Amino acid sequence: MPEQFHQGGSLFGPSGSRKYLNASERQQFLDSALSLPPKQRSFCLMLAWSGGRISEILALTPASIDLTTGVATLQTLKRRKPGIVRQVPLPDNVLRDLDRIFGLRHRQCDPQLATDRLWHWSRTTAWRCIKKAMARAGITGGPAMPKGLRHSFGVNAFQANVPPHLVQRWLGHASLRTTGIYADVLGPDERAFAARMWRRN
Repeated sequence: MPEQFHQGGSLFGPSGSRKYLNASERQQFLDSALSLPPKQRSFCLMLAWSGGRISEILALTPASIDLTTGVATLQTLKRRKPGIVRQVPLPDNVLRDLDRIFGLRHRQCDPQLATDRLWHWSRTTAWRCIKKAMARAGITGGPAMPKGLRHSFGVNAFQANVPPHLVQRWLGHASLRTTGIYADVLGPDERAFAARMWRRN
């Protein structure tokens, strides 16, 4: 692994168990979320497609979603310095769903409604929503939690060959060294190299 990606954390527990959803589990979660009531569904999809933390998604307002450019503006709440934001692109279907459920275009025209939170939930309620979708998807253990979705976002981005500096920006990491842990997960390309080796024997 290149020096700039030297990791300070790990995506694996002490016993070697994963903390992130693999590609199959991620898809199972997304499919499971589609069967939930609209507000729960939209929350699950926002968490999965933005790489945000629960508190960051709960802080979103209509003004945070730019339907024209297709991005969500998240407040990076983990930093000590307040007021740090980042923009994360979202899939078109997620944007359309948010607009249908919350009437974003209408609310954005009203100064008061534009700054009202989309989900008036506590962190506990939001956590239960994610656990419900995980259970329906048959996902258990370490990955079956909100942080597992954030880790999955990072892994998925690296395996899709998204440039590291963009992954860093989307996840709101202060250092590229933190982002580098997601580059250390074996992906399809690496497995393809291994398959060539197997064929030689």
